[in-house]
Amino acid sequence: MLRLTLVLLAVMAIAVSASGCKKQQTHGMKIYGKDITEADFKGKVVLVNFWATWCEPCKVEIPWLIEMQNKDGSKGFTVLGIAMDDDGESVVAPFVEKQRYDVQGQKLPINYPLAIGDDKVADKFGGLLGYPTSILISRDGKVLKRTTGLIDYDATTKTIEGAL
Repeated sequence: MLRLTLVLLAVMAIAVSASGCKKQQTHGMKIYGKDITEADFKGKVVLVNFWATWCEPCKVEIPWLIEMQNKDGSKGFTVLGIAMDDDGESVVAPFVEKQRYDVQGQKLPINYPLAIGDDKVADKFGGLLGYPTSILISRDGKVLKRTTGLIDYDATTKTIEGAL
């Protein structure tokens, strides 16, 4: 069983803000200009999404994740994106700042928290066999679903809705 505390501890890396790409250690991660703590995830359904800027299937998924965040963010759901690029922030920050995604006819930036990950972070989630890898965690910290490769949008949104 994966506990919410593990989610935050696993992201012992550098957080990246989609708006400013500032980095800080986990105990003061800045996402969208605000410090985040375990309390920001406590009691929420969290979709942890391991991705990389060079990963084509990851780029296909990002608009879906933006849409999920828009739709269910106010209901106690959040996506937590963990970028696994070897060069870390130097590659991820410009990518996030520049990219916009077609979401229901609008060009939108990534709207969910992002962090830079590494093999140690991935190992806390049982390791990765490929990208993207997504792990859906319930409000009480249980793993509801793990997907290597593209998520099934319809099945994932149904599972999220059932967990909310």
